[in-house]
Amino acid sequence: MKNAKSNAKSALIIIDMLNDFQFKNGKILAEKSLTIAQNIAQLKQYASSQHIPIIYVNDHYKLWQANLETILTHCTNEVSSPVLHHISPQNADYFLIKPKHSIFYGTALNILLSQLDVHTLILTGIAGNICVLFSANDAYMREYNLIVPEDCIASNADEDNTFALRMMHNVLNARICKHTELMN
Repeated sequence: MKNAKSNAKSALIIIDMLNDFQFKNGKILAEKSLTIAQNIAQLKQYASSQHIPIIYVNDHYKLWQANLETILTHCTNEVSSPVLHHISPQNADYFLIKPKHSIFYGTALNILLSQLDVHTLILTGIAGNICVLFSANDAYMREYNLIVPEDCIASNADEDNTFALRMMHNVLNARICKHTELMN
């Protein structure tokens, strides 16, 4: 998964998919997340086979522990289990917690990406119109190349997701594509 523009090394970023969905419209987002989780899982399998770093950046749920098992235990319930089944991290994956909407704010992500020599971010996850969009904005300001597989992000409302994708493409110069286009 090299960016055609620059041949820069890529990383697959999975945002907030380890989720308890215990909020207003959580069941709606959980349904949409299940669809994209299957696409992200395919993309993740391909990325792993190509030795592309896979980085989960997730809400901390007021636990303030970057402990994967603690977050998974907290998030697992009847609504979230089908999503978690498809998208749970593996031992080789990186896992960071974030305190706010952006994957960069208050996290070690920028240092990790520098250590991995990554210049292109493939952004996936939820919610497309909040955390993915804010993260894309911060990545753009840090001069990362952006790729956003449109079938790997979801928002509560489809029109909000469409708007976020349009903003990422038009303003942040993100390449918008299907996840299968990246697996060639």
